[in-house]
Amino acid sequence: MQVIKTIMTIGVLLFGMISCTPVHEEPYQPTPYELARPSYFPSRTNIPDDNPMTEEGVALGRKLFYDVRLSGRDGTDGIRSCSSCHHQEHNFEFGAPTNTHHAMLPLINLAWNRTGLGWNGGVATLEDMVLAAVTSPVEIDADTNQVVKYLQRTADYPELFEKAFGSRHITFFNVEKAIAQFVRSLVSADSKFDRYLLGEEDLTEDELAGYELFCTEEGADCFHCHGGGGLALMTTNLFYNNGLDDEFNDPEDRSAVTGSHWDRGAYKAPTLRNIAVSAPYMHDGRFTTLDEVIDFYSEGVKDSENINPLMHHVMDGGVRLTDLEKMQLKAFLNTLTDEQFLSNPDYSDPNH
Repeated sequence: MQVIKTIMTIGVLLFGMISCTPVHEEPYQPTPYELARPSYFPSRTNIPDDNPMTEEGVALGRKLFYDVRLSGRDGTDGIRSCSSCHHQEHNFEFGAPTNTHHAMLPLINLAWNRTGLGWNGGVATLEDMVLAAVTSPVEIDADTNQVVKYLQRTADYPELFEKAFGSRHITFFNVEKAIAQFVRSLVSADSKFDRYLLGEEDLTEDELAGYELFCTEEGADCFHCHGGGGLALMTTNLFYNNGLDDEFNDPEDRSAVTGSHWDRGAYKAPTLRNIAVSAPYMHDGRFTTLDEVIDFYSEGVKDSENINPLMHHVMDGGVRLTDLEKMQLKAFLNTLTDEQFLSNPDYSDPNH
């Protein structure tokens, strides 16, 4: 009997040990995000290996993009989010001037930008752009350590970070990753011009005439700087001195990055997608209407030793368009407006 009791006791102990052994669950696997890429867009993107896009990461980034809590502070005075300057209805661009430059270039189709970000290309990646925007004294102006502490104390963010990155422990590195994922998801490719390229819609006679002006050197000569990706991106994402000025004192032009004297007065060519709703124009927002921009390229270009060689009509002060040609060019530029993108609920504030 004693032997039986001993065996039973050992069995109970073993059962207890087994039942108390923690179950090791598989690590959480976020859901891969399928980036919408039109067939005529470039195949290569800038998505880094260490930050693949996921449904959970994009959702978290979207929430952070619109949340003033990203400032790491309570209250409302001076509190900003990314969306404070990047408004969806204005191509994720419109905002008050920041220092010598107005709000950064449109946050659209940036998954295909491989030449640096900002007007001078000084920010290498979208992840770096998040850090620059959050810490800039003329943008969100926050301390990253304070941001992390504040988000960690919230009721909702620890769980969202766990779903996106597998840990409830929030780091600013993962804040950068999440917002970068959301920005990469901002794809604009449903304008009238896109539908024309796909054979789904016709352009009017004036729009077609404007398209021809856009694409010819003897016309408006726009395509050299804005023909990137076979006109898909509407920018080469390169940097040009386009003859805005003939004296250069901006410490944040392209030369600040390259150190080259020949890059004085040079800035990134912005995408022309949704250009009709992207005012103000140029790096310093000096033009408030498309008509002013067209007038500048027609008869306001200034010559200098730094002028880009692609400004073929500089000796004439511009391309010298007639009033009819200006109207036609503007008509074409208006076909680049993607109304669906500007109101897409997947890109809007998730809290509203």
